[in-house]
Amino acid sequence: MSIAAVLRILGLLLTIFSLTLMPPFVLSLASQDGAAPAFASAFALTLGIGVISWLPVRHVRRELRLRDGFVVVVMFWTVLSAIGALPFILADDPHLSITDAVFESVSGLTTTGATVITHIDELPLSILYYRQQLQWLGGMGIIVLAVAVLPMLGIGGMQLYRAETPGPMKDSKLTPRITETAKALWYIYLSLTIACGLSYWLAGMSAFDAIGHAFSTVAIGGFSTHDASIGHFNSPLIDIIAVVFMFLAGINFSLHFIAFRHRSVAGYWYDSEFRFYVLLLSIVITITVLGLYLTETYDHWQDALVNGLFQAVSIGTTAGFTTAEFYSWPGFIAILLLFSSFVGGCAGSTGGGIKVIRVLLLVKQGLREITRLVHPSAQIPVRVGTKTVNSRVVEAVWGFFALYVASFTVMYLALASTGLDLMTAFSAVAACINNLGPGLEGVGAHYAEMHDPGKWILCFAMLLGRLEIFTLLVLLTPAFWRK
Repeated sequence: MSIAAVLRILGLLLTIFSLTLMPPFVLSLASQDGAAPAFASAFALTLGIGVISWLPVRHVRRELRLRDGFVVVVMFWTVLSAIGALPFILADDPHLSITDAVFESVSGLTTTGATVITHIDELPLSILYYRQQLQWLGGMGIIVLAVAVLPMLGIGGMQLYRAETPGPMKDSKLTPRITETAKALWYIYLSLTIACGLSYWLAGMSAFDAIGHAFSTVAIGGFSTHDASIGHFNSPLIDIIAVVFMFLAGINFSLHFIAFRHRSVAGYWYDSEFRFYVLLLSIVITITVLGLYLTETYDHWQDALVNGLFQAVSIGTTAGFTTAEFYSWPGFIAILLLFSSFVGGCAGSTGGGIKVIRVLLLVKQGLREITRLVHPSAQIPVRVGTKTVNSRVVEAVWGFFALYVASFTVMYLALASTGLDLMTAFSAVAACINNLGPGLEGVGAHYAEMHDPGKWILCFAMLLGRLEIFTLLVLLTPAFWRK
């Protein structure tokens, strides 16, 4: 592993990230909300750290190896989370502790949407914008943009792409060149954001709210510019727009690319993961809506339909927006919604969770083992659509699932050992490792009451979920560091 090459890339990426602090700085100056000095200081520190990291190794020219890619991704997310916390620490409103600031930054960049800030409506406009921008950058922009830019700087990007891109089938590319693939994903992401923002604005949101919520909707983040989240607007039309774009953002972006290139939506339905994604969401939506209506949680069928549909899609895709206090709904429905976040979005989407393709492969592998009990000698391949899945992929999925369950269990026990009640601890770990955001009981509305040790555990859970378990845990193995 080349430390010099890693530092060079990290320095360049931090330097690029420092530029993203300029929009909230300008907004703060324009609105005179008092946060401009915080953003100016954060910009100077970020730029300084980036330049200091880059200057001594600026002449290093070496192609990245796979190990280097893993180190860069993990270092970038951990260092960036710390850097992203600076405005929250330096600002007078909110003036967060280091723990709270890092938690908010990690939550934003990992598109989790868990917040320690209360009275969000009263925050300065620049801080509100910055929180939304963090989620947008974290959703897909940072690494994809880096993969598109770094080759132009003489640095290969394939290792970064394979290390960060979610899903079990990482080597598939939309175009022959990785740079073009990254640009294609970036354009799709940007196009969806613009379409979502315009839709929100036309539906009645202010331009500021439309931009902010478009950022977090397409990133499947969940941060809002209001305490009541999407429920603040009390608009069924806005709810439906959010549902549509959360659903689209939860689909594998390669399907969007194929649909755009061929000018046809037929490719969506030919994809097994997409069909399974629609099936699971449809089941959760149906049960949630019927449950709300039959338990008389809402007096009118229309209210049960809109709120049930919204929350099922929001939590099922791990967006985490709310139109109602779903954690106070009947226990069965609240638990069902939380468990739906374990599946999350499709591979190659901005959603969190285990990913639909992995769950589909686990189901197919389970069914194959049942069939083998009846026909022990039969050769039964695992197929996704018309393609036979390589046994190595199936093994990797099982390995991922085992590590996921083990990691979840360890963090759940660690959080419970700090004195939290079991439901709060369980839902907090579930909401953070799945990059969902809102949990149940004590973390239903926010995480402000969580103690500091718990917040650090959950920060690790958010990073673990965002980097898909393997990418982070591989650095903790002795084999990774052996020559």
